[in-house]
Amino acid sequence: MAQIIPIRDLKNTTAISEKCRSSREPIFITKNGYGDMVLMSLEVYNELFAEIRLSHELKSAEEELKRGEGLPFEEFAANVRKKYEL
Repeated sequence: MAQIIPIRDLKNTTAISEKCRSSREPIFITKNGYGDMVLMSLEVYNELFAEIRLSHELKSAEEELKRGEGLPFEEFAANVRKKYEL
């Protein structure tokens, strides 16, 4: 479950760091009662960023196919199998 803490609680960096790493959930930081920042562990950030990057690549590939560019999956897969002798 996501946690929400006020910005003044960021003084205890060791505890915040441990919360980020142990929960794998973001910590939402508020300032004057409003959302201001989000903290998460580097591991979770890297996983999330990799998913976002993959999503963008898939979207680009789909747009290429709609424009008649690129290769259909079957042809692409055959090329990969041939290249790597799979």
